[in-house]
Amino acid sequence: MKKTLVSIVIPVYNEAENVALLHGEIAAAVKNRPEDYEIIFVDDGSSDGSLAALKALHDRDPRVKVVLFRKNFGQSAAISAGFERCRGEVVVAMDADLQNDPADIPLLVDRVAAGFDIVNGWRKNRHDKWLTRRVPSFFGNKLISWITGVKIHDYGCTLRGFRSDVVKNLRLYGEMHRYIPAIASRMGIRSAEVVVNHRERRFGRSKYGLGRTFRVILDLISLKFLLAYSHRPLQVFGGAGLLLFLAGLVSGSYLTYAKFVLNQPIAGRPLLFFTLLMFFLGFQAISLGLLAEMLSRIYHEGLDKNEYAIRQTIGFDD
Repeated sequence: MKKTLVSIVIPVYNEAENVALLHGEIAAAVKNRPEDYEIIFVDDGSSDGSLAALKALHDRDPRVKVVLFRKNFGQSAAISAGFERCRGEVVVAMDADLQNDPADIPLLVDRVAAGFDIVNGWRKNRHDKWLTRRVPSFFGNKLISWITGVKIHDYGCTLRGFRSDVVKNLRLYGEMHRYIPAIASRMGIRSAEVVVNHRERRFGRSKYGLGRTFRVILDLISLKFLLAYSHRPLQVFGGAGLLLFLAGLVSGSYLTYAKFVLNQPIAGRPLLFFTLLMFFLGFQAISLGLLAEMLSRIYHEGLDKNEYAIRQTIGFDD
């Protein structure tokens, strides 16, 4: 019988000291497993010796495949490129910094095989800086769970297992890789969460910090719109426009009554300018909603544009 193929997707950015050790740990973790494996490293424009280390790994192990970006496009783009090129029935995503433990890969694969579409890792005992990483992460997870309605403990954990049909239908950009469970919830997926091991960083330095908070917040606003209104944006802008029109109609009706019934002058009254402003803003909001509706139709009818550019691929048949 044909063995199940598991694809392990790993974004890499300046992790030259880690990739060989990571490969060795992955090989040890899957050595006695019944599945076949492919390991897809996506070099996100590294400026150190990561590419040379990855090429050396491919020369030693044909299961290793490499995608090289032309420049740094970000972790979401790297994960997306790996998802697009993976061939496995089960897909595992993880970081290259050795903080995710490859020994947890079989656990994720078994849970996906048990019938779950996504299995999320939960770094219950994190080995990160308390003030700059763990505290923002705690409040961030609470906020994301509240806004998206998809409640998991650790949105920031890259270590996840997927059915292949889930990842093939994901479009990731910005910092959206952290919101995969929420994005995939639109498909009606069945998800689970498992506690995974988390380790201290041994080499290099973290690419994350408090400066990323503002980008995450903006992406979260975008995600809320996509989850709630991506198929019906006119209901957001059109609803606001109708409320503005209603406010203008009420104030305009009063001015009409004052002018023609009470014989009061209205030319210099602030309420007149308010009425005109409400009608103008209402028209603008509805027009914006119609434009968003057309853009949404274009998007859902097959716009296909990658958020990255590839310089080279190594180990792929095509």
